[in-house]
Amino acid sequence: MATKWEKLENNQGVLTVEVSAEQVDDALDQAFKKVVKKVNVPGFRKGKIPRKMFEARFGVESLYQDALDILLPVAYGQAVREAGIEPVDRPEVDVEKIGKGEPLVFKATVTVKPEVKLGDYKNLVVEPKEFAVTDEDVDAELKRMQERHAELVTIEEGAAQNGDIVNIDFEGFLEGVPFEGGKAEDYSLELGSGTFIAGFEEQVVGLAIGEEKEVKVTFPEEYHSPNLAGKEAVFQVKLNGIKRKNLPALDDEFAKDVSEFDTLEELKADTKKKLEERAAKDKDTYIREQLVIKASENAEIDIPNVMIEQEIDQMVNEFAQRLQMQGMNMELYYQFSGMDESALRDQLRSDATTRVRTALTLEAISKAENIEATEEDVNEELDKLASMYGRPADELRKIFAAQDGLAGLYRDIQTRKTVDFLVAENKATA
Repeated sequence: MATKWEKLENNQGVLTVEVSAEQVDDALDQAFKKVVKKVNVPGFRKGKIPRKMFEARFGVESLYQDALDILLPVAYGQAVREAGIEPVDRPEVDVEKIGKGEPLVFKATVTVKPEVKLGDYKNLVVEPKEFAVTDEDVDAELKRMQERHAELVTIEEGAAQNGDIVNIDFEGFLEGVPFEGGKAEDYSLELGSGTFIAGFEEQVVGLAIGEEKEVKVTFPEEYHSPNLAGKEAVFQVKLNGIKRKNLPALDDEFAKDVSEFDTLEELKADTKKKLEERAAKDKDTYIREQLVIKASENAEIDIPNVMIEQEIDQMVNEFAQRLQMQGMNMELYYQFSGMDESALRDQLRSDATTRVRTALTLEAISKAENIEATEEDVNEELDKLASMYGRPADELRKIFAAQDGLAGLYRDIQTRKTVDFLVAENKATA
């Protein structure tokens, strides 16, 4: 097989590939064996028509697509390896020549991983940032502990208050006509959470159990649905139930209930110690992140748009999974946030670009400094995971291998070692 790589602009290039006539004929043979099983010809049992008769009746051209399906993936993969390129998207393939007894010639327009021209990534300066733990921080953490241990009490009488978790039925109308996605029953909503469109939750405050109310809201002008954008909608809302948080008192009894300590003062001291440990980790994370950002800002990279779009795809999927864990879905999120998928993707684009840029920069630094993840590194990582999840390291290795995850594990370790290198080289403080 002959391969030629021609680099073009914008991280694109053209692979010209020639596959031998022998390989083409072999692929046509395989294609015939596949296709003939489905052919019915009078006078022959199904699948038993001779090859010459098949070609005379249907033409050898009828086998070309199946032969291409056999040849192209293998030939393209081999051509990529021979050219030493790293594609980041599916190629656009143009078949220039194929025929029985003739070589296959095709051209593949390929978008490749961009070259990274590293700038300064040593002797960088990280802006100082305060990570001290104050008494107010300790009080806020105790307040969060109090919230976590609050008892949800079902309210039998009275009106809904801000902070309550209410169960509601609702249906939305535009000029008296129900609109799609505006109806739900037995929906749990924490008032004051900002989950629903602006103005909705505030109007539910004050409703009594069993009471119904018309809630009027105005959709944003930039709302994704043209028939709702800027329009006033009316929701028929019924309050089915109320649950309210009953906060425990912050005293010695609370300390005994939520920890191994006998007094609130001991709990406060332990809380401060843990916050200081967390602050030290936050400081380390801050330094590492800033060094990566600065190194990537100093690099010159022409990032293909497809890499950014792929990263956005990943971020949208991650966001959808988080919503699902919270009992929500993308449709409801779009409905009550006033966004659509296009607006969400635009919102994520900047962060996606940063993620791609930093990943490419770290990869380039790894190559420049010969930083690699070794087998020993991977074994140590698997031992840590085994200890964390209570499963044998060999079992985890098999799981990673079966899911093609070992390569990702190697990359993650290499990235971590590269960031460690940046910290060591820059000796940054914050």
